[in-house]
Amino acid sequence: MPSANVYNMDGEVVRAEELDGYVFGAPVNTAVLHQVVTAQLTNRRQGNASTKTRADVSGGGKKPYRQKGTGHARQGSTRAPQYRGGGVVFGPHPHAYERKIPRKMARLALRSALSDKAANGRILVMEGLTFEEPRTKDMEALLAKLPLERHVLLLMPERDENVILSSRNIHRIKLCHVSSINVVELLKYDHLMMPPATVERIVEMFGQEADDRIQLKRHPRVVWRRQQRRGTAAAAASTTPATSATSATPKASAPPAPSAEAEPAEPQAESGTKPSTTRRRSRSQEE
Repeated sequence: MPSANVYNMDGEVVRAEELDGYVFGAPVNTAVLHQVVTAQLTNRRQGNASTKTRADVSGGGKKPYRQKGTGHARQGSTRAPQYRGGGVVFGPHPHAYERKIPRKMARLALRSALSDKAANGRILVMEGLTFEEPRTKDMEALLAKLPLERHVLLLMPERDENVILSSRNIHRIKLCHVSSINVVELLKYDHLMMPPATVERIVEMFGQEADDRIQLKRHPRVVWRRQQRRGTAAAAASTTPATSATSATPKASAPPAPSAEAEPAEPQAESGTKPSTTRRRSRSQEE
């Protein structure tokens, strides 16, 4: 079961809190992480780069010189691509770079990123993360007490003006709301810091029950079978092992197989006749 240390405002470890195994203990799928990160960065592109072709630039209505007799190549306009001030060949034009990410893939990538943070001990749960007044010095002092290497992502369950104002001038901390959690930010920052309420909110949004609610709309039978298997596994794990007396009792031995001598011999076939197991010939074959 994955776990994370819970720190107080003095930077001391209060306890170790167990995390949800489905969200923070999932196998890390690097292939899905790569696809989701690539798609998310691609969707951030505005797609407004634009160039003008020879039909869009101004000028060039007159033929530069006559068609023949000059010794030069024939030209029809000074706004051709080979001229200065001419149009651009195969230049970029505004278009959408949007790439759709399947919902299951996005949720799997998010669980993989959270599981990687939990496996490497880079999740810090803060107990009582509050400030009496907004001061950047207080936030800097808190970060100095915690075992942080470089950059840290702080996820808050609700808006706190004192925390926002205390951390907005620190370049190595990024403050976000838990509803805006995404794979790129989780992989970009080295540590993940959050209050216990944020952990509960993440499990509520990306836990096993949330996945069942989403899939229940289209595949109710699949969800029902999954819940049945989960309940059976939980019941099997909760049962106590058998007592030593029961395990020590010898198993009843199977009755011995009858010997070949005891079996009655099959009746011998009469001489000149074929056994009944052979296939009979058809009339055409007999003729």
